[in-house]
This record gives sequence, C-alpha cells and structure tokens, in this order.
Amino acid sequence: MAGKGEAGSRGGGSGDLYLFINVDSHDLFKRSEQNLFFECPISIADAALGTDIKIPTIDGGKAKIKIPAGTQSGKQFRLKEKGMPLMRGGGYGDLYVQVNTEVPVSLNREQKDLLEKFREIENEKSNPSIKKFFKKAKSFWKN
Repeated sequence: MAGKGEAGSRGGGSGDLYLFINVDSHDLFKRSEQNLFFECPISIADAALGTDIKIPTIDGGKAKIKIPAGTQSGKQFRLKEKGMPLMRGGGYGDLYVQVNTEVPVSLNREQKDLLEKFREIENEKSNPSIKKFFKKAKSFWKN
C-alpha cells in the first residue's frame, strides 16, 4: 500500500506497506478459484447398488448426494453454489465431489464366498470396460 508504511527518516515521507499472506491448505477441500473439490471414498456395494451419502460443506454444514447404481470410481458430482463466495459480485462457486470406490483389504470367509459366487455369475454386461479392454488386447496380440 503506497505511502502507508513507516515514516521516513529526517521528516521524509512514509514508505510503502507490503503485506505477505499465506493461505494454508484445507484438510478436506482443495480450491481452484471459487470452486472446491472433495474426494469421498465409498464401498464397492454402495457403488454397485447405489446409496445416499452426506458430505461436509465448507460452511460447516452437510450436503446429501444420491449415488446412482453402477457409479464408477472417479465419478464427479457437482453441487451448485456450495463452493467459495465470488470475489466480485454475488453468488458462490461449486463444490465438486469425486467418489472413489474402495476395495476391501480384509475379507472374512463369508465375504470371500459371496465374491466368488458373484464372479461365477458375472456377465459381460456387468463390466463393459473390461470386455472392451480385452477385445483390444486380443487384437493387439494377434499383430
């Protein structure tokens, strides 16, 4: 700020005032201008069957998101006007929630048996990306 610093020596004019501001990162949210980004882990069952989840918002509240059946890991949901206030003018940015499917790391016997049964009855319609990948791989291996 020009002229807002300390007075100069021997009656000289005031110097300039410099402000240095550091903004700490948030534990949950990442910011890009007025938009916020949040990653939320969900279970395989919730991703496959669908569910409703509550997530925190920057104002300390909660927002509810409907996760549709068949949601893939990495899918982003947008919550309008749940981000940061716009600097010039009214309104707010958006909050983007990315769901990441977490694969269980420790299964009991019953869970393993159920997953084995599921693997046996799976079909190509269940996993279209896997089918597409192996089709490309087989074509590549033929060359």
